[in-house]
Order: sequence, then C-alpha cells, then structure tokens
Amino acid sequence: MVYPDLATNKKYYSRKKYCLIRTRYIKANSYFLLPFLLWVVIGGILLFTCSKRDLFHFVNTHYSDWADHAFVYITMLGQAEVIIPCLLVPLLFPAYRNWWYVLMATLCNLIPFFLEQLLKSWFDHPRPRLLFYDRLWMHYQPEWPVYLSRGFPSGHSTGAFSFFCFLSLILPSKYRALGLLFFLAALSVCYSRMYLTAHFFDDVYAGSIIGTVCTLAVYFIMNNYKNFFYKKDTFNQ
Repeated sequence: MVYPDLATNKKYYSRKKYCLIRTRYIKANSYFLLPFLLWVVIGGILLFTCSKRDLFHFVNTHYSDWADHAFVYITMLGQAEVIIPCLLVPLLFPAYRNWWYVLMATLCNLIPFFLEQLLKSWFDHPRPRLLFYDRLWMHYQPEWPVYLSRGFPSGHSTGAFSFFCFLSLILPSKYRALGLLFFLAALSVCYSRMYLTAHFFDDVYAGSIIGTVCTLAVYFIMNNYKNFFYKKDTFNQ
C-alpha cells in the first residue's frame, strides 16, 4: 500500500529532478549565434563584391611556416575522428547521460553530414587545386592532401559548425560565454580549408550555414519531446 503523502513526495522529487536536468540545456547561446549572424552578413557581402578567385587568393597567399603546420591540425576540428570522441565525453556526467542527449548529439551532427554529402555529389564543383594547378602564386605543401572535385559545400566547415553549435547549445548557463570561443574555433576551420587549398570561400560559407541551421532546427524540434525522453530515461536507472 502506498500512502498518499509518500506518493506525493515521490512525484515532487521526480519532477524536481527533471526540472534540474532540464535547466542544464539552454534554449540558445547568443555568444555563438550573434557572431554567426554577423559572419553570415559579412560573408554574404564578400560573396557579392569579390570573386571566388580573389577571396581564395587573399587567404592562400598570406602564409607562414607556423601557419602551414598549425592549420593542418586546426582543420581536424571538423573531422569525425575529433568530433565523435568529444561528443562521448559528456556521457561521463550524469546530467548528459540520457537518451535526449544521445539522440541530439547524433542527429545534430549526422543530418548536416548527410546533407552536405548529397550536395557535394549533386554539384560536384571543382576545387582550387584543380582550377589553379598551373598558377605559380598558389601556396601549398607536398604533404597536404590533394582534393580535386566535390568541393561544394565544405564538409569540414559543415562538421565544425554543427559540432560547435551543438556544444554551445548544451552548455550550462554559467559557461555560455564559451560559445564565442566555439564560434571562433569553427570559423578557424573554415579559414584552414581555404589556406590548405581544399575549398573556395563559397564552399566554407555554405558549409557553415548548413551545419548551424540544421543543428538549430534539430535542437528546437527535439526540445518539444524532452518530456518523453526524460520520463523514459534508461541511462540513470
């Protein structure tokens, strides 16, 4: 037999636990989204006022020895080898050990990936190394990977923006300012793709928008089903 007062207390503490967990996921992170909107505006202006050759030329010809090495590692922030292990780390903390986080992390990063792969095959745009292979001004190192086709959009840029946008959305409120650092990290991946002769500006620009918009769409849709996932949470039982 369950006494009414015990049943009430159980219901109260269950609801309290749900509310505490729910507050860890903020609705949006302005520290990431506002710089992203500024990037969209400035990037759009550059696309309309400058040619893709001029934008690529500007980035690729401003080089140095340290940058040649640094951007090889920075560009890895948009690769699955880095993204997947980082997405597993939050599972070490009880607040993120639930099906809502697992599905969010999976969908926010897989949907942009499949979309950009579809668009790559659809457009099949040539890359800088194919168009400018005979230009003496183009800077590259022999050890850099050579990509010739399927340039639009940039997969690394899509992956970086979807990944870092997702991280900014799940930050606890007191760490929201890290969203700006996440944005800069994602933007540095875009720059690295041009520096390493892998993409044009429009490739990385489109990739950043695809990654961010898809992640935001999935996040806000999934928010409508939070109650379902927390009530049926099997990770913390």
